[in-house]
Amino acid sequence: MSRIVSEPKIDSPLQVVYGPIEAELAEVESILRTELRSEHPYVDELVRYGCLLGGKRLRPTLLLLAAKAVGDVTSDHLTLGAVVEMIHTATLVHDDVLDEAKTRRHLATVNSRWDNKASVLLGDYLFTHAFYLASTTDSTWACREIGRATNIVCEGELRQKGCRGDFALSEQEYIEIIAAKTAELTACSCRLGAYYGDGSEETVAKMTEFGRDLGIAFQIIDDVLDLQGDEATTGKSLGTDLEQQKPTLPIIHALRQSGEKEREEKLALLSNEAASRKELIPWMEHHGSIQYAFDVARRFATRAAASLDCLEPGLGTDALRLVAHFVVQRSH
Repeated sequence: MSRIVSEPKIDSPLQVVYGPIEAELAEVESILRTELRSEHPYVDELVRYGCLLGGKRLRPTLLLLAAKAVGDVTSDHLTLGAVVEMIHTATLVHDDVLDEAKTRRHLATVNSRWDNKASVLLGDYLFTHAFYLASTTDSTWACREIGRATNIVCEGELRQKGCRGDFALSEQEYIEIIAAKTAELTACSCRLGAYYGDGSEETVAKMTEFGRDLGIAFQIIDDVLDLQGDEATTGKSLGTDLEQQKPTLPIIHALRQSGEKEREEKLALLSNEAASRKELIPWMEHHGSIQYAFDVARRFATRAAASLDCLEPGLGTDALRLVAHFVVQRSH
């Protein structure tokens, strides 16, 4: 496997995160642009547009930083960085159909610009192409790990769909669902980075734990932003969790803290798809439920950072620690 080394200058918090893998991340982008194209104009427009929706490239960034923290970035890491981004984008495209979302990353969603059929087919295209690309690496290990992780992601999405309207959902069940539907892919990304960086079995396990805890923290904050975020800042449709009657952590906590009469009143409101964020946020703030969700997210982010203690100090390790910090500080 070829070795690629890059150590750019560090002069800002974001540069601490992206700086150590700036050149490699650019190569992942190049792979995405090369792979996500078609000789058929309609398909070409769809796949190129879909490529824009991934946003911050968090998963390939985690994969590359894990590789950098453990050892060296290789050509397999670059390929797999593109693979995890394709899978992530496929899940977003399908999620937007399920949530009937209109915008993402300040752009119209595929289902909004085209239709649901095009979105489903584009997601399928991205999934299948990702597995083809993963199969081009030197071993079948990546395909097995990515296949297992993607299956868990889909199972998590199915569990979440099955729990819509079930506001008796426990906090533990909620954590299990987001650990599957969101955190499994971040865990897999870190696992791939460490494994293909020749990390020890213990290091690969610790990096997997880091990615999972980080992903849980990320999703909790995402759910909070869906309730109290600003669409102009987040660049995507908000309030979809309420419309889809998804029990998220602030709601679960507020219901748990409410008396019987208040609980019945809020359950009646939550059962209405037209329930607005403005109606529910004061209730959640009264019970400290927004702050509670932030505190839980911080605990998972802190636990994620503790998993990095097995790594040698360096730019990659520093960057991963900063990602854990940024996850609970973000506004989009």
